[in-house]
Amino acid sequence: MNVDALVTAHHEQWERLDALSRRPRLTAAEADELLDLYERVSTHLSQVRSTAPDPMLVRHLSMLLSRARLSLAGRHASTWSGLLAFFTHTFPAALYELRRWWVSTLVASIVLAALVAGWTVAHPELYTSQLSAEQIRAYVDTDFAGYYSEFAHHEFATQVWVNNAWVAAQCIAFGALGLPVLLLLWQNVVNLGVTAALMISHDRASLFFGLILPHGLLELTAVFVAGGAGLRLFWSWVDPGPLSRSASFARAGRTVVGVALGLAAVLLVSGLIEGFVTPSGLPTAARIAIGLTAWGAFLVYVFVVGRRAHRDGASGDVASRAVGDAAPVVG
Repeated sequence: MNVDALVTAHHEQWERLDALSRRPRLTAAEADELLDLYERVSTHLSQVRSTAPDPMLVRHLSMLLSRARLSLAGRHASTWSGLLAFFTHTFPAALYELRRWWVSTLVASIVLAALVAGWTVAHPELYTSQLSAEQIRAYVDTDFAGYYSEFAHHEFATQVWVNNAWVAAQCIAFGALGLPVLLLLWQNVVNLGVTAALMISHDRASLFFGLILPHGLLELTAVFVAGGAGLRLFWSWVDPGPLSRSASFARAGRTVVGVALGLAAVLLVSGLIEGFVTPSGLPTAARIAIGLTAWGAFLVYVFVVGRRAHRDGASGDVASRAVGDAAPVVG
């Protein structure tokens, strides 16, 4: 095959294919033309590869066909548009769809934490057997409050964010097994309850709630959301409904991964509050008000924005064209 003759004969077709592939919108006639040129250039590439595999020409035609293939498959939204759609539709819709799981987890965890705190207050031997009187006094007098001002604000905020994001990621990652999620939640509940009991027993209740509530409302809610999402992932293969176990688990998995990504942003906000607001010199009422505002904004985000997105058809899952078809299971 004469490569120069092939280039001369089909150069205009290749340029036309490239021009159509770069257009943001195509008419019906142009789409048909693009498909026809794609098939023709595919034939040209096959001929070059089989008879005269010129590397430069093969690379050029391959790039033309790749661009045309993307155009035929449909263009995706830009990164910024996709990010905006995630935070205005996908993530809030997923939170709303999973609301029964994480709200139940939140309520059960707070009730259990209160029970642990009450039991520990009534049975101080639970911590006096582990800590000396000096250690207890140091903790309630200085260490608890000092924890929030030990490091520079930006370093502390980053440390808190990474730690909480890791806890949330574990809740979701272990969701397939179920039991590890419950153990992680129980560990957090016990730590919260015992700490509250220590501070309350030594007349430091106002200090405890004044330092916990500004960031803890949003932070703990995010952890409980992760726990609820993990438990939903576990239940997806225990009770798959009309889908096969694998299809049900895959659907739930895609949703909870999106939740995990969104929670990273939520925990960033709570980390900033814990790093800059909690240890600040603001009055306690002002710090708690900031925490309540952030928490209230999250609830509005879920039950107003998320409800609207869910009603519009968003579910927290990826677009249906990216999922493929799944055959239902006959009961």
